[in-house]
Amino acid sequence: GSSTILIPERADSIDDIRITWSVPHPECSGESLADIAARWGCGKQEAAERLCPAGAIYFAMDDAEVQRIFQHDCCMVGSDGLPNDAHPHPRLWGSFTRVLGRYVREAELLTLEAAVAKMTALPARVFGLAGRGQLTPGAWADVVVFDADTVLDCATWESPTLPSVGVEHVLVNGQPVFPAVEGMARPGKILRREAAAG
Repeated sequence: GSSTILIPERADSIDDIRITWSVPHPECSGESLADIAARWGCGKQEAAERLCPAGAIYFAMDDAEVQRIFQHDCCMVGSDGLPNDAHPHPRLWGSFTRVLGRYVREAELLTLEAAVAKMTALPARVFGLAGRGQLTPGAWADVVVFDADTVLDCATWESPTLPSVGVEHVLVNGQPVFPAVEGMARPGKILRREAAAG
């Protein structure tokens, strides 16, 4: 499923649409657009118009195609989960652990090293983030310690904020941020692209 704002013009072209938030109807968060339309006695486009402004998850992707694309050398792993949605896409809590658990360990689509590079070194190189994406002397210490045998996403469409398992420690700029403790520092910072040398 993909997630963005609710677009009424798409309501009739995609069979399965789930509402993530709605300003005029917050009680509909997490519900199917078709169920809402049936309850209101109207078509899906009209229901979508009444829900807006709103967000939605569109179930129109083919997992086999996603897996095929994931294996391409140029494919990078990232997430743009929306933390303020009332019922967010589960990618917010499980994108990277899903790749490590389901695509690497279970489906064996790529080696662990290749998958980690798609999340770290490759995006850092493509986006010009110097000193990021590699564990090398002088680089920023952005580190995730996980158990490759147990790491897995737990977030689902019904319970999208369930934390992943198998992640033991996270460091941002060399400072521990997970497991969280009260009053801990927030060492993250905005990253800017740096001009390529030469």
